[in-house]
Amino acid sequence: MNRLTRLSSEFGQSPWLDNLQRSYLTSGELAQFRDRGVRGLTSNPTIFQKAISGSTDYDAQFAELVRGGARDIDEHYWELVLRDIHGACDVFHPTYVDTDGLDGYVSVEVDPGLAMDGGGTEQAARELHQRIDRPNLMVKIPATVPGLPAIQRMIAEGRNTNVTLIFSLERYEAVMEAYLTGLEELAGDPDADLSQVASVASFFVSRADTEVDRRLEAIATPDALALRGLAALTQAQLAYRRFREVFGGPRWEALAERGARVQRPLWASTGTKNDDYSDVLYVDGLIGPDTVNTLPEATLEAFADHGTLERTIDARPDETDRVWAALAEVGIDMGEVAQQLESEGVDSFQKSFDELLTALESKADELRS
Repeated sequence: MNRLTRLSSEFGQSPWLDNLQRSYLTSGELAQFRDRGVRGLTSNPTIFQKAISGSTDYDAQFAELVRGGARDIDEHYWELVLRDIHGACDVFHPTYVDTDGLDGYVSVEVDPGLAMDGGGTEQAARELHQRIDRPNLMVKIPATVPGLPAIQRMIAEGRNTNVTLIFSLERYEAVMEAYLTGLEELAGDPDADLSQVASVASFFVSRADTEVDRRLEAIATPDALALRGLAALTQAQLAYRRFREVFGGPRWEALAERGARVQRPLWASTGTKNDDYSDVLYVDGLIGPDTVNTLPEATLEAFADHGTLERTIDARPDETDRVWAALAEVGIDMGEVAQQLESEGVDSFQKSFDELLTALESKADELRS
């Protein structure tokens, strides 16, 4: 049994792939990932920008779309993306069935330009669910303040939701509250099957270390420098602690009796960005039950080769508390860090989306001429 399979069977953590491109489907590579133990997939606008702009795999379909009519270029984008999403849902449907709906999900994100538009996000998420219409689809909604009501509404409608771009413990609390409130609304229907609603809360990890390390190096005291590379894991470990508390009390138990599933924490952005750190730092340090880790391909292969299989997410609670307090003592404001990272994350996805639409528009002009 390989490490990826053991991660789920022995430690209760589901490895998902954080990538999708057309060649994964046409070559059968995505099915091979599944057969090795990968249990789901996430995508985002940056992933699709790289996939579509960086290959010729989409050219034939795009040419057919352009020659077929004068639709908006963003509609052409969605046609390209949704073919990949449909194909990935097909590949992972056996996993969805075999795990009784625990895994096998494929995530697609709403238009990143809607991150600060709650009403627009809600409408876009609902339309994606209706358009794709697969039981193992998760629509990604950013955990911005305007996005929280849309998250609650989608859960209340029984729609699978991947809540993305979580950077702080405070926002994570709000995300769990939106999930619970949405389930409680859904439970108001005595015929509703709460077991058919799945959600993950995507807590972004490595970006926190990138920013906090920069601040620690600016402070430059021995105490500050000793904390480099610790903030991201510590914050995620505290998030997991709170997850256990929220999904363990009487409020949750009332929903669980109706068949509700926990909203699993999903560790996102787990590729190591600092070459001085282990290439499996954000996998080895966050292993625990009822969690997901979505891995870029390079990180997945690194963990499959030399990752350490050990429950680590809550193994050293005293050390977790010590590091968190020490970060504050040296002057790191994690709330301020989270605000910056959220803004950068939203801007990054929007930039990728805009760059891809510009490239597609140029290619469409070439085809029309």
